[in-house]
Amino acid sequence: MGPTGADGLDPEQRAAVTAPRGPLCVLAGAGTGKTRTITRRIAHLVAHGHVAAGQVLAVTFTARAAGELRTRLRALDAPGVQARTFHAAALRQLRYFWPQVIGGSPWPLVEGKLRLIGQSAARVRASTDSDALRDVASEIEWAKSTLIAPSDYAAEAARRKRDTPGPADQVAQVYAGYEELKTAAEVLDFDDLLLHTAVALEEHAGVAEEFRSRYRCFVVDEYQDVTPLQQRLLDAWLGDRDDLTVVGDANQTIYTFAGASPRHLLEFPRRFPDATVVRLQRDYRSTPQIVSAANQLIGAARNRPAGSRLQLVGQLPPGPDPDFAEHDDEPAEAAAVAGRILTLLKDGTPPSEIAVLFRINAQSEAYEQALSDAGVPYQVRGGDRFFARPEVRRAMVALRAAAPDQRPGTDLVDVTRAVLGARAGLTDEPPKGATLRAAWESLLALVGVAEELAAVEPNADLARLVTELDTRADSAQAPVVQGVTLASLHAAKGLEWDAVFLVGLADGTLPIGHADNDEAAIEEERRLFYVGITRARRVLSMTWSLSRASGRGPKRRRSRFLYGLIPDSHPASRIAGERRPGAARPRCRVCGSPLFGSAATKLMRCDDCPSDVDLELLDRLKQWRAAEGKGQGVPAFVVLTDATLTAIAEQRPSDPSALVGIPGIGAAKLDRYGDAVLALLAEHAAEHR
Repeated sequence: MGPTGADGLDPEQRAAVTAPRGPLCVLAGAGTGKTRTITRRIAHLVAHGHVAAGQVLAVTFTARAAGELRTRLRALDAPGVQARTFHAAALRQLRYFWPQVIGGSPWPLVEGKLRLIGQSAARVRASTDSDALRDVASEIEWAKSTLIAPSDYAAEAARRKRDTPGPADQVAQVYAGYEELKTAAEVLDFDDLLLHTAVALEEHAGVAEEFRSRYRCFVVDEYQDVTPLQQRLLDAWLGDRDDLTVVGDANQTIYTFAGASPRHLLEFPRRFPDATVVRLQRDYRSTPQIVSAANQLIGAARNRPAGSRLQLVGQLPPGPDPDFAEHDDEPAEAAAVAGRILTLLKDGTPPSEIAVLFRINAQSEAYEQALSDAGVPYQVRGGDRFFARPEVRRAMVALRAAAPDQRPGTDLVDVTRAVLGARAGLTDEPPKGATLRAAWESLLALVGVAEELAAVEPNADLARLVTELDTRADSAQAPVVQGVTLASLHAAKGLEWDAVFLVGLADGTLPIGHADNDEAAIEEERRLFYVGITRARRVLSMTWSLSRASGRGPKRRRSRFLYGLIPDSHPASRIAGERRPGAARPRCRVCGSPLFGSAATKLMRCDDCPSDVDLELLDRLKQWRAAEGKGQGVPAFVVLTDATLTAIAEQRPSDPSALVGIPGIGAAKLDRYGDAVLALLAEHAAEHR
């Protein structure tokens, strides 16, 4: 189900498509049809003669997304539009301009990047372990994407509180040595493509003139994910022109660790004062119940910039409420999820329309095992299957070698930890660096298998553990063409399924443990959870367990993000039954049913009852609130919250008694803001009478 206009567009989409040529910023929430909108806009510009198809360059972040843009544009009679990733576009341009800028043949892309980084690391006596090198490579990529030179790296890493993979001075030395080796070998890496292309346009007037005579109109998808280096290239493409359309959602910014920043999206209207800004908030992907959960989660975020406050409005028919379940341990949680999936399959849901999403890849093992035991086909997206990972294979070799030497009577879990510590690198505390930390989590998952086995077979030894691990590995070896998707939340970005299971929602995992004590990192974890929720179309299940292994007792708690998200009426809610005895529940103004949960109470309607929000009025209320907050020197939400403004835009009170009846409008708020709000409502009503 989608927009019902004659041209297949809703009013906001149509406003974006038909906006005048020039700067356009489309703030597009999840499921609001952003790809439809930007492809229709490009086709509209071409069809009306504003620009030739070959003069349009549309860029995005993945080859899959670029391919989808090209497919849709062909269907819209705009096949000549160039739709590419940033790197693919830069590679093509750099190869073309290289002879006149550098001379000779273009340098090829580096093969064996880790080999050069390893050579540089060896020179300064840094670790040359493959996982450590991958972490250093990621850190160099971050530095280059944020335009930080080797000489500035240590100071910037300290200023930004980077979780560096080793001493910052040493990483800077490895970075500098890598750049020297690369230049000596006359090769480029992917970040060089962007930087060299930008410099060619910035420093060579003839190159810039030729390029800008060819491309006159630019479109950037997922603009919240651009890095400073990508923005520099985009600025070089534009020059002093402003024919630019950007589309993004700051609520889905989940790659700041890699240099991405929503700042460019949020500051777009300031940079281009004449820009048209359109908000897409009608959600055509998910049921109203799922949309409500997403709004509830992101509405609790701290320090949200004004441009990120998109309030999704569900457009689909009602569906089942999101489900929440707490389990004693991970095996029980995985088994329960597998059981739910079997029920969905029996009811006719295709396996390809079901996903199990988790925070870290090491969590996949329990679900691979549970689905294998249940006979459910699956595929792991964005990573190797658990037992195919290099660190797991090395660990199993170490356990197999140590099994004959195990002394009788030693604790299986203790000896497993000792072997993995001595021979596979398992430490008591997680290491720095994403790759090393992921490998550490995988080793910890093997300890979890030992804990499970010891709980069931107290006399089990290493030999028995190795047999168990071999059995689990063998059971998941069958090739899968189509199956349930297992993926990390990061790998799920841009995808959607009929049914989504968000699993392992415990503090320390979501939010991830190393995000504690960093508010910005915690909020990125919240946005990651938001991305997970908005992947679901019809069925959404959220689960967590109190222990990693059976028989160990509760050692962790549910994710802090779940508090306030679980309805009061749900058995999993800890606040169920805490209302004052005898207090009457408020009732839905649409269907009359009792209301549960703060969001439903504020809106005075059930989550699955249709919303009649006036989006134009809501936008005007938010503009008024922003001005009021600025005048008082306080955040806008201190004036009135998003939920209160939404309730006003739905109920449209016409007098003080009706206004004060909206939760969130007390006597003090009525005295301070009542006249202004009612005047705005009256003016809006008169304009649309």
